[in-house]
Amino acid sequence: MEEPQNKNELVLVDTTHITVNKRYEGLKAVRTKAIKGKGSWYWAHLEPILGPNPNTNDPKAVKLRCNLCETVFSASNPSRTASEHLKIGSCPNFNSCLIPSSSSSSLPPLSSPSSHKQFSVLNNHHHHHHHQHQQQQKKKQKQRVMLSGGKEDLGALAMLEDSVKKLKTSRPLPPAPELTKTQLDSSLNLLTDWFYESYGSVSFTSFDHPKFKAFMNQVGLPEISQDFMFSRLDAMYEEAKLESEVKKKDAEFYQLVCNGWKNKIFGNEEQGLVKFMVNLPNGTTLFQKVFFGSMAVPASYAEEIMWETVTGTCNVVKKCVGIVADKYKAKSLRNLEIKNHWMVNLSCQLQGVGSLIKDFSKGLPVYKAVIDNCLKIANFFNNNSHARSILDKFQSQDSRLSVSFGVGPLLYCENLQNFQSVVTMLDSFLNCGRVLHSVVTDDSYKLVVMEDCRGSEVAEMVQDLGFWNDVEAINTLIKMIRSMVEEIESERPLVGQCLPLWEDLRAKMKEWCVKFNVPEGIVEKIIERRFKKNYHPAWSTAFILDPVYLTRDASGKYLPPFKCLTCEQEKDVDNLITRLVSREEAHAALIELMKWRSEGLDPLYAQAVQVKQRDPFTGKMKIANPQSSRLVWETILKDFTILGKIAARLLFLHATASGFKSNWSFMKWVWSQLQVQSRVGLERVHKMIFIAAHSKLRKQELGNEEKEIEFFGSEDDDMLNEVFVDAH
Repeated sequence: MEEPQNKNELVLVDTTHITVNKRYEGLKAVRTKAIKGKGSWYWAHLEPILGPNPNTNDPKAVKLRCNLCETVFSASNPSRTASEHLKIGSCPNFNSCLIPSSSSSSLPPLSSPSSHKQFSVLNNHHHHHHHQHQQQQKKKQKQRVMLSGGKEDLGALAMLEDSVKKLKTSRPLPPAPELTKTQLDSSLNLLTDWFYESYGSVSFTSFDHPKFKAFMNQVGLPEISQDFMFSRLDAMYEEAKLESEVKKKDAEFYQLVCNGWKNKIFGNEEQGLVKFMVNLPNGTTLFQKVFFGSMAVPASYAEEIMWETVTGTCNVVKKCVGIVADKYKAKSLRNLEIKNHWMVNLSCQLQGVGSLIKDFSKGLPVYKAVIDNCLKIANFFNNNSHARSILDKFQSQDSRLSVSFGVGPLLYCENLQNFQSVVTMLDSFLNCGRVLHSVVTDDSYKLVVMEDCRGSEVAEMVQDLGFWNDVEAINTLIKMIRSMVEEIESERPLVGQCLPLWEDLRAKMKEWCVKFNVPEGIVEKIIERRFKKNYHPAWSTAFILDPVYLTRDASGKYLPPFKCLTCEQEKDVDNLITRLVSREEAHAALIELMKWRSEGLDPLYAQAVQVKQRDPFTGKMKIANPQSSRLVWETILKDFTILGKIAARLLFLHATASGFKSNWSFMKWVWSQLQVQSRVGLERVHKMIFIAAHSKLRKQELGNEEKEIEFFGSEDDDMLNEVFVDAH
């Protein structure tokens, strides 16, 4: 093992080692609970393993291994791995493991050893021998308890019958403890607090469940009355509302967030839940209110709702320095800017980048060609029984080659409404390329060609390397955009990061074009069209004013990167700055901008702002203190009296409309409550949503939900799903 070159390298190695082991131990704990029935079903088939570094033999990464087919995956998102590998059918042994063998006529064993393997480490020789010993012991145990119908089985059957009798026999419960009034009140308050903060996960009917009532009786608590529940609801709402109002009052300005304009279908009705939140300069997000809609909201009506929310959030409307929305960007946001010159209203970058999939599906010829050709092949093997029999023959000969070709495209070829179906189909084709090649080059396939002229076209495509290159290209393209959208949702970039984000996208797409031999011209046009549709002058202005992007020139000064802007973007900076201030201040603001352009920031402070550190979860280098960009303008650059105020307002603005997440079950629960069309009922629903959202955002602020997201991911995040469903 080589010694580290310096201390910094040693620290990096140790940190990586600790992070990997921490992740591994965490997943082990999650899986242990799940196997005991306290977690997700898929942990019965997936197990965490450590992948060693071949040079140092230290753990390099955590992986997930499928116990059914021995395939190894990344451990970054176990729930998605389970969905794509097990549910969708990529695992060849998943379905078969659920079907009991019909070849055995004997009764099942009274107790069978667990089929789940223990956690293992790759290339661990000692563990291998231990595993072999375990398997031998299990085999002996299985042989001992297998019933044969003979005399020896009578004892085992008697034991089973005795165990069943014991289970059926009710045992008297000890008397409930006597609680003081203080203990009773405290317990009931805590219980109702948990209920309202978990809004959507539990319902009022849970309190009527016999086992819940038995539990309450066992611990000495009375049944919860409706009056108590509603009085506690009012008290919790007032408490949460007061806490939120105090924080908004203390803030100098805020940004209004609204998402959920894209309606969803519940039953036979199209319904939506628009959530309004407030971003504060210190990084805190507060819940404001919800708006319920039962039809597509016109842009003019959306504008009214947004402005009504602005006036209802604070009595000083100028404290709202901007809005970020997930849909209505063209008309309503622009109109509000025109009417209120101090506002910067943005469209969500999550939607902007995600919409590129739709753009490429419509404007990139190779995208449509790949989908059409894959469907031709899949439909051919679906509809031609002779060709299908040859395919089945090769699959049965070597299961490693099949990789569920018959499950992927054959089931999804008629259901390509969203990107996930397309990815599933393309993954299946790439995994079974060798099978298809063996099929079309087999002698028996010549008869298929003679019977069906489409067989020749299919054979040509399968044997064409260009076809497989294009399939891989589109598959990589979709996954690359999905990866960027996921990163945007988790990072929630600020407005100053938008230009670098799109530059990074352009660079990735350029590499993609070179790798897969795709003409760059048409790709660049598609990206540029989407960029212009989402672009806002605030992107360029915040980019120039953010000390993070200052560059050092030959003289040692740290100056704003005007050279990275186009001529039009430079004009946008001037125009936006003059719009955000009064007419009397406009000239002075431009003079300060010229001073900023020529002098920049003191090198000592510039370097301090640009200090980066490695994120322990993602491994990426990030700015150590994101708040420092804004604080520099408020503390160090006091000479810029007008430009400093503009910078302080711009640099905290978020470029995404994500915040409080609501999953599908939550939405259904909300709409079921709204069926009660009484004023009191609607008020209670609003209060319950406010309490639950307030609690959830507070947990996110404290970081309590990061661990769960790290281990399980989030399959029901509505923002991500809306982006990609809308893309098709």
